[in-house]
Order: sequence, then C-alpha cells, then structure tokens
Amino acid sequence: MGRILLFNKPFGVICQFSSDGMHPTLADYIPLPEFYPAGRLDTDSEGLLVLTDDGQLQHRITDPKHKLPKTYLVQVEGVPDETALEKLRSGVKLSDFTTRPAGVQLIDEPVNLWPRNPPIRERRAIPTRWLELTISEGKNRQVRRMTAAVGLPTLRLVRYRIGDWTLDGLEQGKWRLM
Repeated sequence: MGRILLFNKPFGVICQFSSDGMHPTLADYIPLPEFYPAGRLDTDSEGLLVLTDDGQLQHRITDPKHKLPKTYLVQVEGVPDETALEKLRSGVKLSDFTTRPAGVQLIDEPVNLWPRNPPIRERRAIPTRWLELTISEGKNRQVRRMTAAVGLPTLRLVRYRIGDWTLDGLEQGKWRLM
C-alpha cells in the first residue's frame, strides 16, 4: 500500500512539481519528489490536495467510478435563495454536461479559515455568503461553473475534505504524511 500525503495548497500554487515560470509549485512546499497529486485544484483554489507515491492508489482516488466525495467551502457573491440551492442539489446543466446532484447548505463564514492572499474582491453593494458544497465528481472548474450557472459567482473556493481526509489541523502551505 502506498503512502498518502495531505497538503493545504495556498492560492496561486499550481498542482505540479515542475515550474511554469509564473507560479509557485508543489516543489516549493513538498521536498518529496516521489509523490504525485491524486487530482488537482485550480491555481486560484485553495485547500486539501492528496498526493501519493502509488500509481494504483492515485488512480483509485481520482477515478469517478469510486465516487469519493469532495467537500468545498465556497464563498459566493450574492445571497443564495432556496431555488438556487435546489438547483445545486438536483444537478446543474452546464454547457458540456449535467452535474450529479450535490450536497449543499448555507454556512456561516468558517472561523478557522486563514486570510486569502490576495484578498477576494469585495463590492459594497453586493453581499457574500458561504456554502458547504459536496460533489462526487470533479470536472474542470466544476464548482465554480455550478455556482455561476445558478447566479452565484464563486469568490473563494477552499477544498476541505476528500473522502475521509480533511484539512483539520493542517495549516496553509503545510503537509503531513498519513
């Protein structure tokens, strides 16, 4: 059985060890080159990234047929009404596919969340709210596309959980072996 490494990815870090010449990489934080990400987070997303040194385990973690749930803390622009939440719960039609139903609920701003650098854009006349959103798939920019499709653009996206692994006790930019 392979080893698992959990990493709390900061905003702006790309999910690869090789440099693109513009962004910090995993190599700037994790001095273990034998590990590979099991999935990705966009450069402008933060939070839990699971890495492993076992190719079969990497495939199992990322394979949609295993339906490993992923939970995100999502700050959206606007105040979600029940209609928007129900659309997320029943599956959202996007341009290229319809998402599976998501678990979603309004939450208070997470108290243990680190400040984002740079901060999100804020507009005085438009309030923001936080959602906890759980999906069992992970297509390109899916959460951002889902919230935008129901009229709630994502301002900040933090992956909190993948399966049984969470960010609990893991500071931003830090990692730990499981």
